[in-house]
Amino acid sequence: MLKLQVFDPAMCCSTGVCGPNPDPVLPRFAADLQWLAKQGIAVERFNLAQQPQAFAASEMVKTALAEYGNDCLPLILVNDGIVSRGSYPTRKELATLAGLSDDEAPSLYTEAVAELVAIGASIASNCEPCFKFHFDKARKLGVSVEDMARAVDTAQMVKESPARSVLNLANRLLQREKTPKGLPITQSSCCTPSTTTPSTGSGGCCG
Repeated sequence: MLKLQVFDPAMCCSTGVCGPNPDPVLPRFAADLQWLAKQGIAVERFNLAQQPQAFAASEMVKTALAEYGNDCLPLILVNDGIVSRGSYPTRKELATLAGLSDDEAPSLYTEAVAELVAIGASIASNCEPCFKFHFDKARKLGVSVEDMARAVDTAQMVKESPARSVLNLANRLLQREKTPKGLPITQSSCCTPSTTTPSTGSGGCCG
């Protein structure tokens, strides 16, 4: 199986939607890598800030860094050979590097779609400045309010799913382990019910 590896420069994440000044290339490239994986290509990605051991383990990468410095990042390797350095290839270029025909590489990932993804990510991360930024940019690109609302609703459903799951688990366990009849329920010394006086910050986790 053909293996494609990406060695990214140091960054907080590879999504490209973090913060109010995103790099539009990164979410497009992430989508292109997912497309490659669906074509049967083994894709691996390493971040210098989070996975420096992967950089040290590759002789090709160490040699490139020694010769060109961090400016050579990102490095794209195919079967352990460097095929691209210093920029993120387009999907068409990735298809060529992976030996796929050009007509197999259609992409629906436009700048407007990238902004819808960013709007969803803003909701998922509770980032108000990010949402305002991407809302304004999407509106300038002609994205409809209805499509932005769908992105928000989808992100909220994904965001709430883990909370619902753990709540369902808690309810199931509580139903199985009910307090024996007649025994008082001990109130936590950390958090007080909403009907009592709010904590005054005396050291509990809710204070």
